[in-house]
Amino acid sequence: MTLQPPAAPSTFRALPQPRHWLLLGSLLCAAVVAIGLGVQLIPGETAAELGVDQRLSLHHTAALTVLALGLNLLFSPVVGLLLTGVITLCMWLVRRDPVKAVAFFLTAGSGWVASEVFKLIFARQRPNPALLFDPLSPETGSNSFPSGHTCFAVALAFALYVLARGTRWARAAAAAGAITAVLVAWSRLYVGVHYPSDVAASFLAGSAAVVLLAGLWNRFAPGLVRRLPATALRP
Repeated sequence: MTLQPPAAPSTFRALPQPRHWLLLGSLLCAAVVAIGLGVQLIPGETAAELGVDQRLSLHHTAALTVLALGLNLLFSPVVGLLLTGVITLCMWLVRRDPVKAVAFFLTAGSGWVASEVFKLIFARQRPNPALLFDPLSPETGSNSFPSGHTCFAVALAFALYVLARGTRWARAAAAAGAITAVLVAWSRLYVGVHYPSDVAASFLAGSAAVVLLAGLWNRFAPGLVRRLPATALRP
């Protein structure tokens, strides 16, 4: 019987980050706050945005409805967490790269964390489904701003690009991630559970999350990885 050599310990890999990551992340967060304050303080802003949801609700088609509801399910908290967990386990157990697996999980999850923080700050009520012609997935509550689905889609797109970076699939992954995030944002308006400013702010919030996460990861993770025993870095 031939013995297989043990897998080489996983090594630290830096996440791509802008040079002034802390400044950029702070500015993106400030932009989200500015939008959140604007929709609360500008008279008639919410009513005007509701008109967009109402117009979309008047023009639902079977094919677009299937697409929108499918995206809403795929990027929902439960399914999104399951999807992220499956990819993370594949990286850990199949690709035998636990450090990169953790980096992927944290990056993808940072979008949800960012959305929950801003939701608590602004507590914006969702569009009233009773005012829509065809409410596809009636949701109520004070968690409209920003869209968690869209924040997660933005962060997941970045995380998948990180996995593909340095391969021939990098550009395709970046393009697919960007298109998917836009489609998820559209789906939340089509279904009628968010305002346009909710999904617009989500791109800023999700980007802020991954920028800050990348900076913190690159700053603190190398030291943590060096302190771990070699056995902890093998699946």
